[in-house]
Amino acid sequence: MSTIQGDVHARSTPFDNAPSVILSLYRTMLVSRAVDDEEIRLKKRQQIYFQISGAGHEAIGVAVGHHARAAYDWFYPYYRDRALCLQLGMTPREMFLSAVGALDDPNSHGRQMPCHWAHKALNIVSQSSPTGTQYNQAVGCAEAGRHIIASAIDLPASADEVTVVSSGEGATSEGEFWEAINVASNRKLPVMFLIEDNEYAISVPVEVTTAGGDIGACFSGIPGLTIMRCDGTDLVETLAVVGRAVTHLREGNGPVLLHAKVTRPYSHSLSDDHAYYRTREELAREQDRDCLRRTEDYIVEQGYATQLEVESLKAEVLREVREAANAALGAKRAGPAEVMTHLYAPGNGPDQIVSNEGVPTHGSENIAMGEAIRRTMLQELSLDERIVIFGEDVADASRQQILTECKGKGGVFKVTFGLQREHGSDRVFNTPLAEAMIIGRAIGMATRGLRPIVEIQFFDYIWPAFNQLRNELATMRWRSAGDFTAPVVVRATIGGYLRGGAIYHSQTGESIFVACPGIKIAYPSNAADAMGLLRAAIRSDDPVLFLEHKHLYFQGYNRSNDPGPDHVVPFGKAAVRRSGTDLTLVTWGALVQRSLEAADRISRRMQVEAEVIDLRTIVPWDREAVLASVRKTGRLLIVHEEMKTGGFGAEIAASVTEECFEWLDAPVRRVTSKDTWVGYSPEMEEVTLPQVADVEKAIEALATY
Repeated sequence: MSTIQGDVHARSTPFDNAPSVILSLYRTMLVSRAVDDEEIRLKKRQQIYFQISGAGHEAIGVAVGHHARAAYDWFYPYYRDRALCLQLGMTPREMFLSAVGALDDPNSHGRQMPCHWAHKALNIVSQSSPTGTQYNQAVGCAEAGRHIIASAIDLPASADEVTVVSSGEGATSEGEFWEAINVASNRKLPVMFLIEDNEYAISVPVEVTTAGGDIGACFSGIPGLTIMRCDGTDLVETLAVVGRAVTHLREGNGPVLLHAKVTRPYSHSLSDDHAYYRTREELAREQDRDCLRRTEDYIVEQGYATQLEVESLKAEVLREVREAANAALGAKRAGPAEVMTHLYAPGNGPDQIVSNEGVPTHGSENIAMGEAIRRTMLQELSLDERIVIFGEDVADASRQQILTECKGKGGVFKVTFGLQREHGSDRVFNTPLAEAMIIGRAIGMATRGLRPIVEIQFFDYIWPAFNQLRNELATMRWRSAGDFTAPVVVRATIGGYLRGGAIYHSQTGESIFVACPGIKIAYPSNAADAMGLLRAAIRSDDPVLFLEHKHLYFQGYNRSNDPGPDHVVPFGKAAVRRSGTDLTLVTWGALVQRSLEAADRISRRMQVEAEVIDLRTIVPWDREAVLASVRKTGRLLIVHEEMKTGGFGAEIAASVTEECFEWLDAPVRRVTSKDTWVGYSPEMEEVTLPQVADVEKAIEALATY
């Protein structure tokens, strides 16, 4: 059971050189508050564009920074952690570079708002604006460190390292907080969940956001989780409790939820005025509890410094901070040249990988697409020790000992069957049913240098992970200007044409992820392409959404001989499946075979020859191949399973209309699913999804236009 070490108020815990430690930490607290105040001044003068302060959180920040180790431990701070970042080694000038949007800003190089902390050299991982997304990533980071050490992988890690992830009490309302606590506790990971409770989530008080108004109490019954508390306005008490927490973590005793009660003397940000929802009496009480005031009083009372010396220190800090601000104001800002940089990896993304499509096949065995994907992962696991594979039901069995008696599962479609048996439970394992946790964990691992391949069991259930996919995975490289990357492969089964799938097992929706710059999308239609594209995705330095059409897993028409472990298909290179001169038909996924059948029928009936192009990847898509074909045929038909309105076919149609209008002899046409859901009844499904007859009819209409 978890233990509660709460309400600690003893000042008697000794530590070495107390006066010098207290004075040093107090100085950092003063710097933090001075940077806040200077930013407020600059914002009022319109010299910076946004300000959010860490005021009231200084004591807990410096205490954690004092006991943790920069560039050794790992940090996922939130926007009020200015003092923590300063204590770890970030400088006031670097913070002002962030505020002015400077190119040399180590936090985001001018790409994010101030206080979205990141510092590659200090192991402060790039943070974003969505609240709560950092929890699962921190768990993945801690998990990666343990895996690197246990497997002796040549990546930086330390046996007693700690991962610190922090937030206010408001963000603990996010479901991902529970997901992260659950996994960290279950796996006994060295994660400090630092909750800096200033009692307000913007204007919403803690009793509204948290049952009983106490997040520590809410989580006190979780096995494996230790709850610690401190008055975060009392620096001495906070130092003692944080010290115990860090020691607990370094000794391998499992995660700690450190609940620190702090204040928020300033409004949420300069876009907010807390006088609208906090009384004057409450704000006065906050001033009395201000950690700077309490620390100053303690220093003078203990004789560590005189009041005159304290005032001199304040003046010295103010001068230094003003100098840092003035230096940053003259720095070069991020500009137009940076807008499109760092979206994707330079030089070795999947679209730059040299194609080996023509290599000899390995034997005469004809394999299905599902087996091709399984075999590729099996081969890549053997080649790269950094690869880990996880998701719901992907392992043969979580209880590995039963594999002597049981065959094992290996995924609902058996696509991961045997991977755990071959490579062990530390590299192939099951997770709780929590899609955001799966993706968040993978991001945390990838930032440490691992190569996660994760499975979302059905595309229909990818939506709980959408925040992690769009706001975190897609943006990691861009928002840090390449300082941090997350090369994660996200496998997801997609599509219909399986009787009984209905609404929640037949969805498509790839176009939604096209609007997430930074993620590449593969959508193979046959076994050989699935192997080549997956291998390119795994070896890429970019995140890839790898869409596997469940109807195509075990078909006969899309089987192929095993092209071998050197077979790679580069992204952004379409395949011409059928040559023709009368019209161009662009398609992908399960519609490739149906389009080929329709093209053959119309050829026999009308001697119309359609050129069928299989895009193979959606991001990037082979624009040049499509344009070249349309210039040859003068007609374009786009066929896809996604519904018409907002589907990716509209993008292709718009591009061709913009760039090939003079070559078109007919309007661009589309054959798609209807703008509705897929029903359970076979008759409903058939009329909703595009059929061969629909494609044939469209080819005829376009050819005779």
